[in-house]
Amino acid sequence: MNPTRRKFLKNVTAASALVASQSVAKPFNIIKDLKKISPNDKIRFATIGMGIQGHSDTKAALRSGTGAEFVAAADLYDGRLTRVKELYGKDIFTTRDHREILERKDIDAVLVVTSDHWHDHITKASLAAGKHVYCEKPMVHHINEGLSVIDAWKKSGKTMQVGSQRISSSAFKEAKRLFQAGEIGEINYVESNNDRFNSIGAWNYSIPTDASVNSVDWDTFLGDAPKVPFDAKRFFRWRNYRDYGTGVAGDLFVHLITGVHFVTASNGPERIFSSGELSYWKDGRDVPDVLVSILDYPKTDIHANFQMVLRVNFANAGAIANNTRIIGTEGQIEFTEDNLILTKKKLPKAPGFGGYDSYNTFSESEQKEFKKQYDAQYPAEMRKADPVKEVRFDAPKDEDEHADHFRDFFDNIKKGSVATIEDPIFAFRAAAPVLACNESYFSKKVIKWDPVAMKIKKK
Repeated sequence: MNPTRRKFLKNVTAASALVASQSVAKPFNIIKDLKKISPNDKIRFATIGMGIQGHSDTKAALRSGTGAEFVAAADLYDGRLTRVKELYGKDIFTTRDHREILERKDIDAVLVVTSDHWHDHITKASLAAGKHVYCEKPMVHHINEGLSVIDAWKKSGKTMQVGSQRISSSAFKEAKRLFQAGEIGEINYVESNNDRFNSIGAWNYSIPTDASVNSVDWDTFLGDAPKVPFDAKRFFRWRNYRDYGTGVAGDLFVHLITGVHFVTASNGPERIFSSGELSYWKDGRDVPDVLVSILDYPKTDIHANFQMVLRVNFANAGAIANNTRIIGTEGQIEFTEDNLILTKKKLPKAPGFGGYDSYNTFSESEQKEFKKQYDAQYPAEMRKADPVKEVRFDAPKDEDEHADHFRDFFDNIKKGSVATIEDPIFAFRAAAPVLACNESYFSKKVIKWDPVAMKIKKK
């Protein structure tokens, strides 16, 4: 590692320690340099990390209808910097070193779309440099990084949005409305899954033929990860490795948990357990391709206690129906970002008798006595259940939840507001449980979490 790089990481670590020393529980004071941007002014943004999601986020930001202007990009692979100019114009400023972007006073906001292990470092550096931040999910690579990011955000007074864009869809907003209106009674169970059955979906992304230590800044990519020789697979398929990514939990569970937290307004679970395996994609990766996690949510003033089961299967050759079902005592809400089905079903007050029931084993005289007592206790009106009711909702065909998520980010910047739909506190309360899912899987232990204080419980 070169001396400049070593000094940079040392400074990043020192800054992280400083913000981590400040309590997250301190009152939130809006910092004086958070000011409104005139509606006529363009927000100039840069993207740090021009991989698959970097391009997707950049395009969505430009579709947001806010007049945001893409002016700069950073990436550690030269070919991606060339591609930026091919797609967005030769005037886009490009660099391998994201610090050159943070030093520019004419850039208002940055999109942090790097490998997971750089999220917290670049986010905190960006906030300290006075930039508004859009950070991809999960917000952090390790649980112990979350509170320092929240503190850095609070101190900066800048607008920050985390990128689990599904919650900006109208189907998720309708699910939230129905849930909060009590349409399914008291929640007791949630089931959510995101399966795949293809190589690219399992993160085996294409590797360019010119990948080498000359075209890739390998030392910078490694950052605080263990030092290993250049490996193109680790750079271009970083999600497959714990040193840089967060596996299926950090890539996909986080979307599922974010959606459920958005709908239920929950702070999170208190007990997490995972089980799974590396079943099919035995290509050198060190994360599972099948993972099932059970999360126990405590009762709060907002919702009843419930259990959530999450599943990802990267080798599902059967039927794939990726959705979320929130089940209660009077129905369920089944939804994706595109549509929603509310099914209402209530039991009659009378329990019924006969059929597959011990009633038929009673003596004839006891059956008569039982029926007499039952008829007296449960009149006819108590024996009828409300008819099953089904309500369907389809998101508008031209809806663009990804662009809408960016619209929320840019609109809040213009208003001088920190109240984005997915601010760092909300985002960490979604990220921490999925990182705990990983910790449970690898340690083979139950993880106990404090969803209010946002800390792992020691006992």
